Amino acid sequence: MVPSFLARDRIVAGPGYSRWLVPPAALAVHLCIGQVYATSVYKTALVQHFDSSLTRIGLIFSIAIVMLGLSAAVCGTWVDRNGPRAAMFTAACFWATGFMVAALGIGTDQLWLVYLGYGVIGGIGLGIGYISPVSTLIKWFPDRPGLATGLAIMGFGGGALIASPLSARLLALYDSGYDATDPASVASGHAVMLLFVTLGVVYLAFMMFGALTIRVPADDWRPDGWDPSQVAEKKLVTTASVSAATSIRTPQFWLLWLVLFCNVTAGIGILEQAAPMIQDFFRDDSGTSSVTATAAAGFVGLLSLANMAGRFVWSSTSDVVGRKPIYFLYLGGGMVLYLLLATVGDSTVALFVLLAAIILSFYGGGFATVPAYLRDLFGTFQVGAIHGRLLTAWSAAGVAGPLIVNGFLDAEGTPGELTASAYQPALLTMVGVLAVGFVANFLIRPVDPRHHEPDRSPELERSAA
Repeated sequence: MVPSFLARDRIVAGPGYSRWLVPPAALAVHLCIGQVYATSVYKTALVQHFDSSLTRIGLIFSIAIVMLGLSAAVCGTWVDRNGPRAAMFTAACFWATGFMVAALGIGTDQLWLVYLGYGVIGGIGLGIGYISPVSTLIKWFPDRPGLATGLAIMGFGGGALIASPLSARLLALYDSGYDATDPASVASGHAVMLLFVTLGVVYLAFMMFGALTIRVPADDWRPDGWDPSQVAEKKLVTTASVSAATSIRTPQFWLLWLVLFCNVTAGIGILEQAAPMIQDFFRDDSGTSSVTATAAAGFVGLLSLANMAGRFVWSSTSDVVGRKPIYFLYLGGGMVLYLLLATVGDSTVALFVLLAAIILSFYGGGFATVPAYLRDLFGTFQVGAIHGRLLTAWSAAGVAGPLIVNGFLDAEGTPGELTASAYQPALLTMVGVLAVGFVANFLIRPVDPRHHEPDRSPELERSAA
């Protein structure tokens, strides 16, 4: 049960309501929780503040991603049943509280509190917030599910586009000795603590705006001119329904789980290490990098833009070419790009940025396309809950990706002194990871009819909105 003002029946849209008013509400949440991709901006500051290693500080990010997947899996059915407003409200409370607890941990030099706050509590907010608008948008856009999920999930990829430069400015404001233009300058732990408090307050306000403005369609609503029978004409798209409980007993679910895991593992290693990575790739023998800290922060923002654009462009393209072919592009193209990054990525800054940006566009596109892929395979009934269960792949990848990269880097030397060669083993490992995902995508076939729910028309099913 939820309070009456959060109940789903209180947010049913009336006649004439424009479905294009729904994506901004979803973006308000996803742009906030997308801050998780900007952790590399203050990672070095936390390493020095806690006198720790990259691997231990990287665990903050990994725990958050693990909790994202676990909370999405556990709460997916609850989100479908109670509606997006209750889910967004809950996500906002957890996400903001996570920042406050993490700030307390930094202020008291207790790393475990940062793990608990940003990692566990904030991670729960991440998971619930991430899936909260997805099934609703699929119901609003049954004619273009790839476009719908891209509209929502591109905000998550773009979160760091705002958070990265904002964090750099706030760190400089809170620490007069910190110079964002100096690669050797590192913000104080006190500045990072104040940054977390500020972000917690700001994100709470924006996420509450999304929760209060979201709407769900009426049971009998359909887009003008849309014919549900057109769905049956598309390959690998079902007109039947599969429940969340049944979906995990199908090979299609686990093959798609593996596809998502491989795509995310490969992308997350770069994104989580983005700011120091570009500096390390262009560091000379004297230890000086030709890329400043300000430029590195801008690079994080650029990658966030590519991540965000990929979520919209590639997922919308999947409505035309199909989900399976677009994943062949993500995985096969990613293999080639990672190989080039490992071998010639340090040739010029422009080449490095281009390769990394395309890789991150594929990474973002994979996230945005997967709900539509699930809808194609399992129908619209309980697609939000199925999506939540699938995001456990993100949890696993959130551990595997940073561990692979940070493990190699810790073995190669000291942060701030690494060069491009230190990244080659990790990047080549990612080529192999993507190859596994490519094979898994090739093996995906339509779901066996024995798994379908009896007498249920998914195109008219609105109970999971």
